[in-house]
Amino acid sequence: MAVERTLSIIKPGAVAKNLIGNIINRFEEHGLRIIAARMIHLTQEQAQAFYAIHRERPFFPELVAYMTESPFIALVLEGENAIARNRELMGPTDPSKAAPGTIRGDFGKSITRNTVHGSDAPETAVTEIAFFFSHVDLFPRAR
Repeated sequence: MAVERTLSIIKPGAVAKNLIGNIINRFEEHGLRIIAARMIHLTQEQAQAFYAIHRERPFFPELVAYMTESPFIALVLEGENAIARNRELMGPTDPSKAAPGTIRGDFGKSITRNTVHGSDAPETAVTEIAFFFSHVDLFPRAR
């Protein structure tokens, strides 16, 4: 198995509900190490740039509005198969289709206002991590 890095975002709604610790605990319980963390409040321009891949989709304006309404937590997670492990912990984007015990299944409200984001591939992870963090912000650590 490969050690990977992935970006994880605890979105504004989850931060507002004080779910930060609960969500981070799930990552750590499943062998993911936090090697960078930051609370961020994006401008509209920053949110549009980060989610540019979705620009043509009908939910884009609502997503940008949600991600700019208040701060969120950006994390870099590291571990064996971190991308797949994080996506499994999150569950499907639609909380109504997410199993109990997944982050979205337990805390999500809707597709556009779900609780977390995670990179979907190694190439995406590199780009997404670089959007929020410089290499000097990353602190790999042993178990």
